[in-house]
Amino acid sequence: MALLRIGSRGSQLALWQAHHISDLLRAQGHIVELEIIKTTGDKITDVALAKVGTKGMFTKEIEEALLEKRVDLAVHSLKDLPTELAGGFEIAAITTREDPRDAFCSVKFANIEALPQGANVGTSSLRRQAQLMALRPDLKIHPLRGNVDTRLRKLESGDYDAIILAAAGLNRLDKTHLVRQVIPPEVMTPAAGQGALGIEIRSGDRATRALVGFLDDAAARATTTCERALLNKLGGGCQVPIGAFAETAGGRIRLNGLVAHPDGTKVLRETREGDDPVRLGEEVGETLLHLGGDVILEEVYGEGFALPQQP
Repeated sequence: MALLRIGSRGSQLALWQAHHISDLLRAQGHIVELEIIKTTGDKITDVALAKVGTKGMFTKEIEEALLEKRVDLAVHSLKDLPTELAGGFEIAAITTREDPRDAFCSVKFANIEALPQGANVGTSSLRRQAQLMALRPDLKIHPLRGNVDTRLRKLESGDYDAIILAAAGLNRLDKTHLVRQVIPPEVMTPAAGQGALGIEIRSGDRATRALVGFLDDAAARATTTCERALLNKLGGGCQVPIGAFAETAGGRIRLNGLVAHPDGTKVLRETREGDDPVRLGEEVGETLLHLGGDVILEEVYGEGFALPQQP
């Protein structure tokens, strides 16, 4: 039996995730304590995330608590973790993945195609915005911040005709009543790591690594490693218009990658299969750069969107 202290953000979804991991650890006989830590991303609520550009905006303060040994492990949405961790940290486990797809939520409309001309859609994700605009350039995309309840409440009050959220978060919180369409990855490529949880610890903390090792899912590790390798190759963080979705089949990995301009006028896609997750991710990333992804990303950064969340 061990005492394990978990660091987590205080949002409804983050707390669900932390309690989920706590329950699994307690089932192993451990004593678990939870420390709620407010991050930079939690403090900045009136600006679209893509305009913030702060490296590790949802992780920095939690990592400081790890370094100071106030907590032993952190539970993150994997898509919030920079692809290159700061020195002194490692991902000890990547949990079994929830649905990685995006969900179309609406009170009145059945899917993206059913939206009327000029409909108002809420999302603060440049990745989602770009793919929506490519499908429906007539739509009006508006920034949408706040926790899941806040976003759904704004939808129900009529502020938006539809909003796009991660299916995983809605499933975990059992708030799927307004989901009208789970969007296929070939229509809207998800964010790298979406739907998976990353368990972060101090590098070299062998005791904690051994205690949380049972949480690591081999398939989730392989697919998200591949997706994050693509993201890293493109120099992008979680707020840039890059999508990555990997699946395992027959011992091989199939990766779909995407780079798009936020206005939807340029959308680049590449699909490839391979055996090595990192090599496959880097190869698809390199191909996307050669296809013109480098120009798109330079335009995005030059227009004042988020800088890559890299050291």
